Amino acid sequence: MYKISDNKVTNHAPATFAELNMKENDIEELLRKNIDMICDEEESMLIVGSQVRNAERGISDLTAVDNRGNIVLVEIKRDRRDIIGRKESFEFQAIRYAASYATIEDPDDLVNKIYTPYIEKFRDEFENAPLTNSEIATRKLQEFLEKHNANGMFNENQRIILVASDFDEQTKSAVAWLNSNNVDISCFKLIPHKIGDEIYLNIEKVLPLSSYQDHYVNFLEDRLNNVKPKKGITRRSLPKIDEMLEWGAVKAGDIIVAKGREDEAELLENGNVSVNGEETSMQKWLKELFGWSSIQTYVFAVHKESNKTLSRIREEYMESLKEENG
Repeated sequence: MYKISDNKVTNHAPATFAELNMKENDIEELLRKNIDMICDEEESMLIVGSQVRNAERGISDLTAVDNRGNIVLVEIKRDRRDIIGRKESFEFQAIRYAASYATIEDPDDLVNKIYTPYIEKFRDEFENAPLTNSEIATRKLQEFLEKHNANGMFNENQRIILVASDFDEQTKSAVAWLNSNNVDISCFKLIPHKIGDEIYLNIEKVLPLSSYQDHYVNFLEDRLNNVKPKKGITRRSLPKIDEMLEWGAVKAGDIIVAKGREDEAELLENGNVSVNGEETSMQKWLKELFGWSSIQTYVFAVHKESNKTLSRIREEYMESLKEENG
């Protein structure tokens, strides 16, 4: 039903989730199963919680752990109107929840308080093995942290991701200020477009930007409706597989191996891979192999012929270009 849109969809007027009769929990479920929509291919993420209730009876939407061992809070609102109509600001609600996650002491604490209840709730999505929910949670979290060398960094920091179809200026101003003061909080817009019977989503990272000045609300002037934010850096700032193919650093037909596994795929001209005759994205192939919600594609994809990760090949090629250019 939902498709990540291409640029052609932007020619159609966006809708709101309210107009599409979608509820907040519909968006939450979409993200729970497809969190890579708001992740970069340079990061891994493991969903460990949904609708987590804290000691003050607040309920957070989604909880995850990233490849640096940070606990990630994902808070969702449908549309701009839902944000404006709240008594408590969107970002402050998220900050309160993130503060409660700062009290998680170690991986076992996370397993007991959050991850085990999550697996119990979605047990049919996990392997049918003679293990308890707690044992599955412990095994999966430990593997995730070990593969990313993040055991020693577990929960040193917390991240916040806010998601909505649009944001009001007050929220963007507050998030910009928090970012400039070293709070790791970001805003993603999921903009729905209804075309026929299908819904397409444009995904746009609003914050953080390279500069936050355009999102600070100027209380001395009535400029809220006239501010035009400058174009910020994109979240895909590093060269991707299509550029690596253009460089000749890798080529169509090369075999890609999943790091630490025997699973193989054939690299295609368009940057996707062929697995058992089926075309899929490298991200989807790898995240399903490892059982994570999103994955650092270039770190866990190994070029079989050179026995180097795509991340290493990319780094070496960029270094050679730097040397050529002086």
